[in-house]
Amino acid sequence: MTALDDSAMAARVAQRRWHRWRNKGALLRSGILLAVLVFLGYSLHFLNVDLARLLDLFGRTGRLLAERYFPADMDYVLARGYLASVLDTVQMAYLGALFGMLLAVPLAWFAAFNMTPGPRSLYPAARLAIMGCRSVHEMIWTILFVTILGFGMLPGVLALTMFCIGFAGKLFAEEIEAIDRGPVEALRATGANELQVMIYAVLPQVRVAWTGIAIYTWDVAFRAATVVGFFGAGGMGWYLKRNIQQLENQRVAAILISIVALVIVSEAVSAWARAVTAKAK
Repeated sequence: MTALDDSAMAARVAQRRWHRWRNKGALLRSGILLAVLVFLGYSLHFLNVDLARLLDLFGRTGRLLAERYFPADMDYVLARGYLASVLDTVQMAYLGALFGMLLAVPLAWFAAFNMTPGPRSLYPAARLAIMGCRSVHEMIWTILFVTILGFGMLPGVLALTMFCIGFAGKLFAEEIEAIDRGPVEALRATGANELQVMIYAVLPQVRVAWTGIAIYTWDVAFRAATVVGFFGAGGMGWYLKRNIQQLENQRVAAILISIVALVIVSEAVSAWARAVTAKAK
């Protein structure tokens, strides 16, 4: 064995030799994991969480449903009055999503840093408006508008409109910020104004993505519309609140089943619409 072979073997042995600080990233990850586990244990102890009761949660839930909510009163949800409330809920979701997305389009244009016509004025104002709509839950919006306008579908429509402005506006703006700048610069070189650039250079690039976002926004708005009535906006939620207060548990079970069924139908329609949009891309 030559001296060169001896030195190569010594180098390999040195590489395999264990070092305390060889992988500092693994040490950091281990420390973070340990801190998370310690915080979790402290939280369970501080909140006095009984893990033994949690293990029996599903069994107790099953007994409760069987004793109080079974069988569901399906005749109640097939009555004319309740079916009319279902139609009200669908209309409320449609109007809220429609108005919200119509308002979200210009806000998204102003809130996109690469396309906003006013970087120092419109951009922060539009960002603040979108963040403000997103930061308040749709249930809080409903309570606020019911307090101002009284009971009815109008507060629900306005609450869903505010929700959709925040939800769709953020996604619309992110799609604008991800566009190819080539067509924009080419159109500006011809002397086009900002509105013409937005219509002819930006919208063709985001059309398909915005269509998918619009479909998803309506889907989310419909799910929210089934519950905002609980806070005074009418629709199915009003029936749910009334029967909960009257302890009509079998009717409550039927209403919950109807809400789940409608959400499943809405999800199927949304998936179909997204598939059609993807094929037309």
